[in-house]
Amino acid sequence: MSNSNQNQSERFIEVRPAMSIQGVGVRTTNEAEAGPQGKIPPLWDRYFQSGLQTQLSEKDQAIYALYTDYESDASGEYTLIIGNRIEEDVAAAASSEELKQASVPAAKYMVFRTRCGPLTEIVPEVWYEIWSYFQSAEQRTYTGDYERYDMRQFDPANTVVDVYIAIE
Repeated sequence: MSNSNQNQSERFIEVRPAMSIQGVGVRTTNEAEAGPQGKIPPLWDRYFQSGLQTQLSEKDQAIYALYTDYESDASGEYTLIIGNRIEEDVAAAASSEELKQASVPAAKYMVFRTRCGPLTEIVPEVWYEIWSYFQSAEQRTYTGDYERYDMRQFDPANTVVDVYIAIE
């Protein structure tokens, strides 16, 4: 099947309520992640070694990779927290040295839904698309962006990921 838009993600607008994420985190930049010393791959390992994926909420069977606390824009530092959605009342009680928490404000998002494929291909692919899309389109707010991995039917070799980018 030949389709010229095969690598193009599906895009749509969605308004989402505020939420809190708890997980493992790191401070980095896109420039640092482009090199061999990237901090994100080891952060995924830390998430899975922590056992947090066994504590997914009954209401939301998803893992989140939350990009927050932006220094400036896509070229500045940001914090990435890989974790689970938590209830607001649990948020204060469960914080620790190892676990980080962040709140994501209610916002309007441009959602980029990847094609179905191997995780190691589709996630970098969709981020390149996002960066080029926002060079000439709507303005990002940098209030908190996230990748959502639905774990109910998750297969890293053949999956779809939704990336939520906060927009004005």
